[in-house]
Amino acid sequence: MRIFLALVWSGLLLLATPAGAAEPVYGKEQVSGWWNAFTTDVAKTWNEPQNYDLYVPFLSWHNRLMYDKEKTDEYNEMPWGGGFGISRYNEEGNWSSLYAMMFKDSHNELQPIVGYGWEKGWYLDQQQDFRLGLGVTAGITARKDFGNYIPLPIVLPLFSASYKQLNLQFTYIPGTYNNGNVLFAWLRFGF
Repeated sequence: MRIFLALVWSGLLLLATPAGAAEPVYGKEQVSGWWNAFTTDVAKTWNEPQNYDLYVPFLSWHNRLMYDKEKTDEYNEMPWGGGFGISRYNEEGNWSSLYAMMFKDSHNELQPIVGYGWEKGWYLDQQQDFRLGLGVTAGITARKDFGNYIPLPIVLPLFSASYKQLNLQFTYIPGTYNNGNVLFAWLRFGF
């Protein structure tokens, strides 16, 4: 699992790093540059949204290679719920979003999440109807089974396939044996 996460983060860093011949920036200046880009993107998404998004979670699949059958038999894998967000695309087709969702977790308890999502996007056709995305989501969630809803920070990979305004998005929540290791998926419709 650590190798998987290292590969995902390495890929995201490569995608986010400009390939120009500019002089390299290191340390505090590099972190400051990333932070400024992040806060500018969040502010622009908040102030200039292109879409209002409806989120409909539909899958919470527990990786059968990482769970005992007795556990998976008792878990909820239909995370009924919904959410709302705002989003925008930049000139390169990259997507940014601010969102809030509430759904039923693996134990059928409500789980809220609020966060920010970003994806590098690739259009597959001239009309830009079909798009694939790879990115990251960061936010705050809370679970009843973890400290009775103590806020938990999250940073997770984000993947998507889109046709016009309809998007299939998903993430993988890593973990240990009988814990975590969940593929979580939702539909997002922009209007």
